[in-house]
Amino acid sequence: MHPPISPSDLATLLDEADLAARRLHRRLALPEADLDDLRQDLLVDLICRLPGFDARRGSIGAFAGLVLRNQASRIAIRHHRQRRAQGGSVLSLDAPVAGSAEPLGCLLAEADGLAAWQGQDRCPIAEAELRHDLARALADLGPADRSLCARLGTCALADLVGRDGLSRSALYRRLARLRRELAMRGLGGRWDGLRAA
Repeated sequence: MHPPISPSDLATLLDEADLAARRLHRRLALPEADLDDLRQDLLVDLICRLPGFDARRGSIGAFAGLVLRNQASRIAIRHHRQRRAQGGSVLSLDAPVAGSAEPLGCLLAEADGLAAWQGQDRCPIAEAELRHDLARALADLGPADRSLCARLGTCALADLVGRDGLSRSALYRRLARLRRELAMRGLGGRWDGLRAA
């Protein structure tokens, strides 16, 4: 069991976490309500890593700063990935729409679908074209590649390793070749759309 944290060290940890959360909040341009969540996420990670603190190597403030900076980078990367997957910035349903006093959540109809609720502007014509392109590209593939595509749609990559005598490296080589094949058929830059379709 580790010795308890002194009140001055605890104040240092809280101050460092608050500064890191404000910096990350500003960098990601998040709504004000997310500041407390960021602070809490940073503090939880810091507390989990506190047993690794060695007072002989530096101050607790320096340790907290390093740990918080690393965790803030991981949160920012995860946040940017999520934004890219959602097709842009995250919209709040409580945010007012320009030219209207009503929030976005009141203006979206349930029939608009999940994509509209997430702030994505999915065009039904573009989706139909994407599905047509995907069907055409899959029809041009060989039976083994079509079978791999079907299995990829139903299970994770880790589940495919070992099946049919495939090693992890062989599976990743087949996936790289499959990506090139689909790119030659015009589907190279449309992976996000393929996942949603």
